[in-house]
Amino acid sequence: MNNESITLKLYGNGFEEIQSHAFNGTTLISLELKENAHLEKIHNGALRGAAGPSVLDISSTKLQALPSYGLESIQTLIATSSYSLKRLPSRETLTNLLDATLTYPSHCCAFRNMPTKEQNFSFSIFKNFSKQCESTARRPNNETLYSAIFAESELSGWDYDYGFCLPKTLQCAPEPDAFNPCEDIMGYDFLRVLIWLINILAITGNVTVLFVLLTSRYKLTVPRFLMCNLSFADFCMGLYLLLIASVDAQTKGQYYNHAIDWQTGSGCSAAGFFTVFASELSVYTLTVITLERWHTITYAIQLDQKLRLKHAIPIMLGGWLFSTLIAMLPLVGVSSYMKVSICLPMDVETTLSQVYILTMLMFNVVAFIIICACYIKIYFAVQNPDLMATNKDTKIAKKMAVLIFTDFTCMAPISFFAISAAFKVPLITVTNSKVLLVLFYPVNSCANPFLYAIFTKAFRRDFFLLLSKFGCCKYRAELYRRKDFSAYTSNCKNGFTGSNKPSQSTLKVTTLQCQYSAVLDKTCCKEC
Repeated sequence: MNNESITLKLYGNGFEEIQSHAFNGTTLISLELKENAHLEKIHNGALRGAAGPSVLDISSTKLQALPSYGLESIQTLIATSSYSLKRLPSRETLTNLLDATLTYPSHCCAFRNMPTKEQNFSFSIFKNFSKQCESTARRPNNETLYSAIFAESELSGWDYDYGFCLPKTLQCAPEPDAFNPCEDIMGYDFLRVLIWLINILAITGNVTVLFVLLTSRYKLTVPRFLMCNLSFADFCMGLYLLLIASVDAQTKGQYYNHAIDWQTGSGCSAAGFFTVFASELSVYTLTVITLERWHTITYAIQLDQKLRLKHAIPIMLGGWLFSTLIAMLPLVGVSSYMKVSICLPMDVETTLSQVYILTMLMFNVVAFIIICACYIKIYFAVQNPDLMATNKDTKIAKKMAVLIFTDFTCMAPISFFAISAAFKVPLITVTNSKVLLVLFYPVNSCANPFLYAIFTKAFRRDFFLLLSKFGCCKYRAELYRRKDFSAYTSNCKNGFTGSNKPSQSTLKVTTLQCQYSAVLDKTCCKEC
């Protein structure tokens, strides 16, 4: 090579790699490597021994990284359609960069608030010129600056550039959009703390419920079966939060360099699948639990109408298939999990995507209406004197109603803002939506195992009975065994004590109480 200042235009060549010291001894003004479709690597020392370049164009190449040496002189970087370039070198290596045209918007986040050096002053022969640029109070036309350096007679007749000392601003395109602002996955520090707390509670709580219910000595009844499904759905939500929290911790402060790998990779797709599947299965299961409670109370004395496990299994199988289908659609092009860093299906650019989002939201609304209607009926049923419902029944209905309404109250903000976004009228930014994601969206998954199982007497009974198998809490477990037996026999014999023979109506009501008490004793997720 030679020492002349040259512009190298190496368009559309077949080379795949540029070796170390490839431009040794050369003064480069511009190095243009665009449209080299097979170029995958530039050696870290490729620019060693060379001066420059000021302009580097690597558009439409397969480069995965820029060299670590020799980038200090680059003022213009062009990397359009360079889809393999998912990471940029550290900002300190591009100290003189003034103009960048890149492929991914997230890369421009690296240059936000990045100071640029003042350079190439035409009057650098004056030692105090740079100091005057920084310290002299300038008028709008910079007269003060030039008057401080030159005599007034020397300035007459000069056609000088008044913008000489204006601060240089780095221009970068394409700019980050509303869906991908320049921030980490968790935009606020308090969200980082909360998301770890919630996902740990969700995972440990639901795993505990699943383990206790599946290893219980009691028969797997319909309520237990439904509670297992709810716990598994909420466990999947915990896995989603764990993935998001882990990636946020790994990419904190430099998410712009990991955004493309994360959002276009399998990790984000898996996280999105988990959250949509878990959300829909959880809502579906809550609806079935409510319907099962209403059916049990309404048809308590009609044994032939009782919902059995052989009926519940195909019902829940339908829920699993529905939830899996809804979660799979963004993976095949209906909406997308890649739109935002939290991997939710927020892409509503096409009509099909809008229909998908609205269908999912309408399913949640319909489920809420069904649950409300069922619990209104349950409330009036236990107040009906003809059924002679006990105080225990009334408490159960009221507590379950509070739980269900609490669940859907937490989901209301999410649904409201999601519906507005589906119509392309977003009322909240992605940054603020992350607050909803952590504070509202997964709270049900964290709270459900505690409210529906762990805080109930039946679960505590199963828990201590399980511990007794390992030699722990044997005395407490024996108390629960005796209490269960005495309560059951007392309830069943209660209507037949006394000297008189019970009437037909009394026998009917007593039978109802006995059967309903037996149902409640076997319902771990409803007994409080």
